[in-house]
Amino acid sequence: MKIVIEDLFFSYPGGVEALAGVSLKIEPGELVAIVGQNGAGKTTLVRHLNGLLQPSRGMVFVGDWDTRQHTVAQLASRVGYVFQNPDDQLFCRTVKDEVRFGPLNLKYPSERIEELVNKSLGLTGLIGKENTNPYDLSPTWRKMVALASILAMDTPVVILDEPTTGQDAASISRIADIVAELQRDGKSVVTITHDIDFCAENFKRLIVMGKGIVLLDGPMHQILAQDEILKSTYVDPPQLARLGRGLGLPGIVCNQDELFDQLRRSEAQ
Repeated sequence: MKIVIEDLFFSYPGGVEALAGVSLKIEPGELVAIVGQNGAGKTTLVRHLNGLLQPSRGMVFVGDWDTRQHTVAQLASRVGYVFQNPDDQLFCRTVKDEVRFGPLNLKYPSERIEELVNKSLGLTGLIGKENTNPYDLSPTWRKMVALASILAMDTPVVILDEPTTGQDAASISRIADIVAELQRDGKSVVTITHDIDFCAENFKRLIVMGKGIVLLDGPMHQILAQDEILKSTYVDPPQLARLGRGLGLPGIVCNQDELFDQLRRSEAQ
């Protein structure tokens, strides 16, 4: 489902302008990471996609829907939003009830609900924890419950707000696998994050924001090569990119496979 943002402005009460003319298109199945320092407008931007915020000026379309003409509840069938803090969205007494709540409210057939719930529990590693109260779980696992509750809604667009914050290595790897699974299913995934390493390893397109505008937008490797602009937004290159440069390798390295490939080529020369 295509997302189109046209000349989007947004000001909070009191007159603080958070977005100052953002225009973007996100194609179906794209993996898009949005980075920038605090106050850049990242969260404000993505909260327009599910109607939590409405434009002060400009338009946002999710598929053929103008978000100004649809409620948050209606947009929930198209855009799933996983909040940074899982406690902001968990309220049921058991994990399974939490994960079932979304598709149940979307009025999916019962067989489909059970299929989606079981798949989501499996993807997030929650099998065996179905009857546990989410608040009896660690913050890491509560994050997985929040993620599973959105996956079970089977929306064509999924937003991940700081998905790796507070997560251990195993959970970050699990989230990376989920992002890949969502892409295989043809879904668009948009993340806002300060974890540039996670971005570089798992997303194809990088948007850099600053002071409410888009400073850079393009393929991951191309944008990570824009050193001066990245420095102005306090975005450091990924660790592997820095390692590759330290070793004198050409181009930008985003993941281990690329690093090893360039090392083999360097040795063969």
